[in-house]
Amino acid sequence: MDFLNVLFRWLHVFAGVVWIGMLYFFNWVNGPFAATMDGETKKKVVPELMPRALYFFRWGAAWTWVTGVLLLGLVFHMDKAVLFGAEGGWGAGPGVMVLVTFLAPFLYDALHKSALGKDPKQFGAVAFVLAAAVVVLMAKWGGFTYRAYNIHFGAMLGTIMAFNVWFRIWPSQQKIITAVKGGTAPDPAVVALAGARSRHNTYMSVPLVWTMIDQHTTAFAGGNFGIPGDYAFVVLLAVVLVGWHIVWHLYKKAGQVKGF
Repeated sequence: MDFLNVLFRWLHVFAGVVWIGMLYFFNWVNGPFAATMDGETKKKVVPELMPRALYFFRWGAAWTWVTGVLLLGLVFHMDKAVLFGAEGGWGAGPGVMVLVTFLAPFLYDALHKSALGKDPKQFGAVAFVLAAAVVVLMAKWGGFTYRAYNIHFGAMLGTIMAFNVWFRIWPSQQKIITAVKGGTAPDPAVVALAGARSRHNTYMSVPLVWTMIDQHTTAFAGGNFGIPGDYAFVVLLAVVLVGWHIVWHLYKKAGQVKGF
């Protein structure tokens, strides 16, 4: 078990670096650069660059998710003490919250396809409220420990992100690349979908990294900085907002960086 723990963590971090590195490249480097290209340049560059980049992007996402699920099962679901603490155990509450962790992409996808998804600010506000509800339910109804609801919330974000990569971004990019290669304008709706889901993944990635790190610590688990243990989940929700703000600033900065 110790060997598998180390192996899965190593592969998980490596695959995650590949995936998230490509995600940031697309959003903060390639996006602003692509806006400077004319039609003929795009016709030459896009069919050569994007399939290569998207190969590492989507397989990095796949292996990050698979190794993450294996780690979740190995560390938390096979050790009740780590998941629930000294007291508590499996029941309706924790069972439902584990299902929510892995079924959340379908609710997210439906919400974004609805009229709500047309307004990014409204969609973001509703998404935050729903995320807060999930965290509170994991802590209170699910009975998860501080470490457990951190990493399950992160697993939920990662599952949504991986869903976006394989079922929304990659299929859309295949259509976009084919159109550009043929010298025709891509469908604006397809371009908008790929762009929106990629931005969503970028915003989710920063809180996700926090959950991966913070589930190994207890500084914010309660008892320090005047934080009661029963309300330690507030820190996680605050980190989501701070992370989103950081990403917003990096998008602004990406548009200001120029070539020589």
